[in-house]
Amino acid sequence: MKQNFFRNALVLGLLSAIGPFAIDMYLPALPSIGQSLGAQMSAVQASLMAFFISLGIGQIIYGPISDMFGRKPPLYFGMGLFAICSVGCAIAPDVQTLIVLRFLQGLGAAAGMVIPRAIVRDLHTGKDAAKLMSLLMLVFSVSPILAPLAGSLLIEWAGWRSVFWVITVAALMALVLLATGQAETRLPADRVGSNLRSALSCYWLLLRDRHFLGLVFIGAFGISSFFAYLANSSFVLIDQYGLSPREYSIAFAANAAAFIGVSQFTGRLSARFGLVRLVKAAVIGFAAVMTLLLLVNLFGVTRLDVMVVLLFIGYGFLGLIIPTTSVLALEEHGAIAGTASALMGTLQFVTGAVVMAVVGLFVGDSATPMIAGIAGCAILAFVFSWFTLRRITDDAHQHGK
Repeated sequence: MKQNFFRNALVLGLLSAIGPFAIDMYLPALPSIGQSLGAQMSAVQASLMAFFISLGIGQIIYGPISDMFGRKPPLYFGMGLFAICSVGCAIAPDVQTLIVLRFLQGLGAAAGMVIPRAIVRDLHTGKDAAKLMSLLMLVFSVSPILAPLAGSLLIEWAGWRSVFWVITVAALMALVLLATGQAETRLPADRVGSNLRSALSCYWLLLRDRHFLGLVFIGAFGISSFFAYLANSSFVLIDQYGLSPREYSIAFAANAAAFIGVSQFTGRLSARFGLVRLVKAAVIGFAAVMTLLLLVNLFGVTRLDVMVVLLFIGYGFLGLIIPTTSVLALEEHGAIAGTASALMGTLQFVTGAVVMAVVGLFVGDSATPMIAGIAGCAILAFVFSWFTLRRITDDAHQHGK
């Protein structure tokens, strides 16, 4: 059983990491791509946004399809599409072709974002689901730790096109592991009654489920705080604090490491205290630390070490929030786990994109807009937690009340 846990975590984690890996490794390549293809930076950035957009759109599509046809067929299609488009990106002759291929590549990667969460729900509920989700996140979260540094070193050594060859190999590895190490978890008997009409009715059902939406948005604003950091931290830490790109990669990795490390205690803590109590405590800690970071910044304490330490602690709490809210949101929707996972992923992704855009409007010559965005997201996560879970205990949750 333990071996199956780790095998599932490895396979599902790699599938989930394909999309983020294609983003994080790609970021250091943007200037090189512009120079190589003779393109304006806005056009090169459009290739990144095309990937983001299709990654969000694709999740809404793959969820119901995985409920109708099983989990593995759409994963094969998605990873195959991703690999083919990665090869196309590696030999793209101009930026327009690159933008189109990045959009299609994102549609492929979306399968790996949504379906593994549904597989977790197929296999487990409660503390076992939380344990597997946290192990999945351990593999998944290697991307923000290693990918930016690996991407910059790879570009220095072999040029920006080599990034796409590497992620092609990653997609092929995912396909092999999917074929050899992951069983189908949505059996034909479970697919009876799953069709387009039922998918639309399921989306309507989920959009009227306040408990589901509340849990989704707790996670959405939690992960959006990290998106705000992702989008602005290089400007703040390199341009304002004078870190080198390599030092920045280490600082970025530290926060991701806190997120990953603490997430590995999710299964043990949820078994001892219960999922609901764990979410409540983690959200309070997350909001308190990020609000403290904003207050000390506003009162003139702008030292880099203070910011790094508080972000490290805050994102540690976030490592408890994301897997637990995902498990709780899907727990009551096992029959439509693919559809529920798809809606959850799309809503969280759209929320993150909006937060990134809003924070970007206020970026200036200080770290305050980024920190305000991070703290604002943490406070909103707490607000959603208060209204969603204030009257729910773990005993009531276990008895379906």
